[in-house]
Amino acid sequence: MALAASELRLLLTLSASPGQVFSRQQLLEAVWEHSYHADARLVDACVKRLRAKMGEPRYIETVRGFGYRFASL
Repeated sequence: MALAASELRLLLTLSASPGQVFSRQQLLEAVWEHSYHADARLVDACVKRLRAKMGEPRYIETVRGFGYRFASL
């Protein structure tokens, strides 16, 4: 299944720095170029779609109450 542009940008942002935790706000700014908090759930929805398409949800880890990181394997 093909990735949407935002899903690809999210994957590239996270995977470029394995183990680094990104806040939802940082991801909004990096992927969607938004600088306001109203769209924080946009990140969550995109992560959910990306995990489903990858078939390996363990690669993108949730850091509860903060954001996400790409698992350092």
